Amino acid sequence: MEKTLSTARWFNSTILGIGMASLFSDLSHEMVTALLPSLLASMGVAAGVLGTIEGVADGLSSVAKFYGGWLTDRLARRKPLCVAGYGGMVAATGVMALATTWPIVLLGRGLAWVSRGIRTPARKALLAEAVSPASYGRAFGFERTMDTTGAIVAPLAALSLLAWGWTYGSLLWLAAGLAVLPVLAIIFLVKETPDRECHPRPFLASLRGLPHEFSVFLRGVGLFGAGDFAHSLLILYAVMMLTPSLGAAQATAWSIALYALHNIVYAGISYPAGILADRLDKRKLLAMGYGLGVMMSLLLAFQVHTLPWLALVFILGGACVGIEETLEDSLAAELLPEQTRGIGFGTLAAVNGLGDLVSSLGVGWLWSFYGASVSFGITALLMSAGAFLFWQHRDASPLA
Repeated sequence: MEKTLSTARWFNSTILGIGMASLFSDLSHEMVTALLPSLLASMGVAAGVLGTIEGVADGLSSVAKFYGGWLTDRLARRKPLCVAGYGGMVAATGVMALATTWPIVLLGRGLAWVSRGIRTPARKALLAEAVSPASYGRAFGFERTMDTTGAIVAPLAALSLLAWGWTYGSLLWLAAGLAVLPVLAIIFLVKETPDRECHPRPFLASLRGLPHEFSVFLRGVGLFGAGDFAHSLLILYAVMMLTPSLGAAQATAWSIALYALHNIVYAGISYPAGILADRLDKRKLLAMGYGLGVMMSLLLAFQVHTLPWLALVFILGGACVGIEETLEDSLAAELLPEQTRGIGFGTLAAVNGLGDLVSSLGVGWLWSFYGASVSFGITALLMSAGAFLFWQHRDASPLA
């Protein structure tokens, strides 16, 4: 049964457990993300390959999220699906630690994102069911803050350990070890929803059962997502822009530091965005978050190359992601009834993943063949269209 008491205590063991899992999981995979551009550069590959790896991984994740969302609605217990998804990240990171060529990196990244996709809808459904609707923004904002705290520490730790002589391989094995901790957090802290009724409906019937208002919401998400490229490309952009003036080693160090700044902003804005989401028009707030992404892409299209301008790019990127993810999840939880919450979150994640596939592949290869101005100019146009759809859409009452 849907919780309705706005005075319900929102912070509980499940919220803490999911937050801790997100913290340690992001600490692991963001360490991999920070290392990935430099690791691939050491293998002699270009922007198109990084875009391909990130795009294909996000595409596979989209399929997994679709399936994971449908599956979690059919299961009486969602925790085992979360545990399996987090466990798969351990194996995937080990594959990347063994990689000597980029196709092996692609295999490991793909496996990681499939595992991530399987667990995501179940985790979000458990989170939404652990609090009242009046606290969705705070709950999802807290989870995003915990997630991104790991993303802050990860690049800084990678930067420090590289300076102390660690190799890419040894850091990837460290990331694999850290990936074990989320599994333990889910097992020991997260509680299943008592007496939850499962809904074993066919896949297509589950999709048809999604509310119309949610389908409208997905259109704006998808349009923005078609321009919302993987932000690991920002690291590569910074490396390329800073190398002529600073040299390769210093450019890599500064790029990782800028990515840490990106994640500090991401973590810092997520929970305040959640508080605002519980009080104001979520669509307008989401449109403003999307607008920050437009500004980021325009700066990239103008090929800014100094540290202050690049810092602004990473700040805008972090703020955009923090608002985007918190608002999309809390608005989706508001629009979805309990019986379709899993497939709804899975569909939202799949739409975002498909957008990442299109945008990361497009940006990577357009950048390689036509330059940054063309590739990031196109992303700015697509992001603007998504922001406009949400800004002009009149707010609807949330589902009871």
